[in-house]
Amino acid sequence: MSEAESNNPASISQSTPLLEQVRALLPELSPSERKVAMHTLARPHAVMDQAIGVIAAAANVSEPTVVRFCKRLGYRGVQGFKMALARSLATGLPPTPMGVDSDEPLEELAAKVMDRQIAALIHTRNQLPHDRLETAIDLLAGASRIELFGHGASGLVAQDAQHKFFRLGMPVAAYTDPHNHAISATVTPPDAVIIAISHTGRSGDLLQSLRVARDRGVPVIGITAPGTPLARLANVTLNAEVDEDTDIYTPMLSRLAHLALLDVLAVGVALRGGSRTQTRLAKIKQTLNQRREIPESD
Repeated sequence: MSEAESNNPASISQSTPLLEQVRALLPELSPSERKVAMHTLARPHAVMDQAIGVIAAAANVSEPTVVRFCKRLGYRGVQGFKMALARSLATGLPPTPMGVDSDEPLEELAAKVMDRQIAALIHTRNQLPHDRLETAIDLLAGASRIELFGHGASGLVAQDAQHKFFRLGMPVAAYTDPHNHAISATVTPPDAVIIAISHTGRSGDLLQSLRVARDRGVPVIGITAPGTPLARLANVTLNAEVDEDTDIYTPMLSRLAHLALLDVLAVGVALRGGSRTQTRLAKIKQTLNQRREIPESD
């Protein structure tokens, strides 16, 4: 028999994230069980590490109430519920925005920020279209040069990607200023490739430059959310579909997804380069290691 018993509420799918199951079950819980549910929803990361007595005290209920709550979710006891909660938080996107409060305990702050980042990367990995990824790597591996366009936080991602492809020995440039990428779009040869990075995919300056490049036959790889104007304009689109957090304290999840996608592209291009690229990277590493040596004193 599985960890979850057969008495799990039939109205709730087992594929539903656990916190979402708890929230959906609230109307059916007794007042005391609802206290345990509200404590779990408010402090899920703390609940994973709390003993049953601590959970009961925090929710102001008895220990048997905590056990009944876990069984209402379909688990034999508290330990099974906590194990399922840990897996759900580690692998699933949070069902609701997990904002960081100004008085957030440090253990909750670290868990919330990192769990959201981990979940965003896992979701991006699971949604990655491998056929489009292969097409993008083919374009980049055969390009005479790579041009990267991005504004704001996406501009920082573009500059990071510039360093990645530069290490591979490829002619590459990153443009974060609209005037500069407009010039690039006008003079970049058709055998080059442009990578355009934008979560919203709606920047007028960026789209205008890309239309100029497309009219001249330059292929465009778009890294953006699904359904954006950039996604429709690009020859190849790699979607980063993340639930962008608008909480003022937390970092942009899309930036992390974009960095990861560009890492995949760079590694894919490096592998296409075979032994020649491996030799180049080894020489670069040797040169950098020599610069880290401490010179002997006279």
